[in-house]
Amino acid sequence: MSLDPAALQVLIARLSGVAEEMGAVLQRGAFSPNIKERADCSAAVFDAAGNVLAQAEHIPVHLGSMPASVAAVIDAFGEDLGPGEHAMVNDPFCGGTHLNDLTVVTPCWVDGRLRGWVANRAHHADVGGSAPGSLPADATEIHQEGVRIPPTRLTGETRALLLANSRTPWERGGDLDAQIGANVVGARRLAPLLAEPTDEVLAHGERRCRAAITALADGEWAATDVLDSTGPGADQQAPLTLRCTVRIRGSAIEFDFTGTDPQCRGNVNAVEAVTVSSVAFVLRHVIDHGLPANAGVMRPVTVVAPPGSLVAAEFPAAVGAGNVEVSQRIVDVCLRAVAQVIGDRVPAASQGTMNNLLIGAAHQSADRPGWVYYETIGGGQGGRPPPPGASDGMPRAGMSGVHTNMTNTRNTPVEALERSYPLRVRALRLRRGSGGDGAAPGGDGIEREVELLDDAVVSLIAERRQTAPWGAAGGADGEVGHDQLLRGGDPAAAEPLGDKVTLPLRAGDVVRIGTPGGGGWGTPDDPTD
Repeated sequence: MSLDPAALQVLIARLSGVAEEMGAVLQRGAFSPNIKERADCSAAVFDAAGNVLAQAEHIPVHLGSMPASVAAVIDAFGEDLGPGEHAMVNDPFCGGTHLNDLTVVTPCWVDGRLRGWVANRAHHADVGGSAPGSLPADATEIHQEGVRIPPTRLTGETRALLLANSRTPWERGGDLDAQIGANVVGARRLAPLLAEPTDEVLAHGERRCRAAITALADGEWAATDVLDSTGPGADQQAPLTLRCTVRIRGSAIEFDFTGTDPQCRGNVNAVEAVTVSSVAFVLRHVIDHGLPANAGVMRPVTVVAPPGSLVAAEFPAAVGAGNVEVSQRIVDVCLRAVAQVIGDRVPAASQGTMNNLLIGAAHQSADRPGWVYYETIGGGQGGRPPPPGASDGMPRAGMSGVHTNMTNTRNTPVEALERSYPLRVRALRLRRGSGGDGAAPGGDGIEREVELLDDAVVSLIAERRQTAPWGAAGGADGEVGHDQLLRGGDPAAAEPLGDKVTLPLRAGDVVRIGTPGGGGWGTPDDPTD
């Protein structure tokens, strides 16, 4: 090592600071409430080979999969992408996650040499497809979900192509410009740091991860969990199984998803990058909270995701909900497996869904601009075991009404939503008592009612409506979620909504979303039982 421990930590902090500044620039410059208010975006910095050096504390499902997008850009362009140029990609089968997540990748040239890369990913509220929001619940192939962009040089022409395929081109242009601005700042800030021995940052990450794995017992443990449904059709209501086997041998760990059901006729299919991202989250979540966020951490990790399965979907599968819903279930099944070896560090299941709600204009014309609203809604966090080193030795109750696990966004502020769209929030409250009982109770879910002030098309994609978030160490399960439609806003006319549905509604209709509570941890009498 040429860096002493103090200098190494300073370098890691400086690299992380670049990513954090990129995220701040992106959020401040964005046009859409989805990015500006909900912070549905992420940023990271990479070395010349595409190894992630640091990332901001943004969205886990974005960050763990972003290296695949950078790798795809490097494969497509290499050093042909010159100073001041940018590439964009959203193709799930070429480094992306789902089509809404557009990644902008920019090279960092220093003294005539390509020394690194910066990248950010932002969820664009609409990129075309068969329904506003580009997440149609009834999609069965990716072509129904919007425009698919392989690694492409970002020029005026390709920018125009993206905007022409969106129902909200002015908003897409503003968000894309904010992404470019964030990368310009990031490349400028990263350049002087690339003279440092960044390979030592990666070596440090690998050492930390191997040490954490070595402290665990060798062995093999397996677990299963399920998805409630694959779409709105009567033939799509049977649950699908995800299986994970964790194997630990010395300083290496393997997550094997053999036995997971094949990809389905629906959009709950995750590409492999999403699965790798979920595994990376589990490592930092329960194996060692202090693991740095760089590529070295994943060197001791093997992910086996059978091609053509729910966790490694292949073209032309629809994958819109794979990013937002299957990622959550991958985390749950991995935690269930890992709990068999380190149960005293694994919390109960959180809500296990992102409760995706999309509402867009039913009618659009040259003199009547379209609009599209998208948000994910928080729920209950699972009850948690005592934190390592806690002086009181007591478990912690799960938080209520928060985004959990693979999402790190915020609930859209009522004021921002009502100012931007023809919508009114009629209620926003916690579902008291929806968290599971335990020494550390699960957090409560949210109930949110949104009234349409204009005719619109509504899509809902959610999970944990049939199978409850599980309790751990003797704690009780959390309550499942529920969804209702109030036609004309009349509570007496409430009718159930499926967990995955796209349908036209009229002005005055109200959508009521009740999100799941988290599972409880530990028995009330003995938190260590």
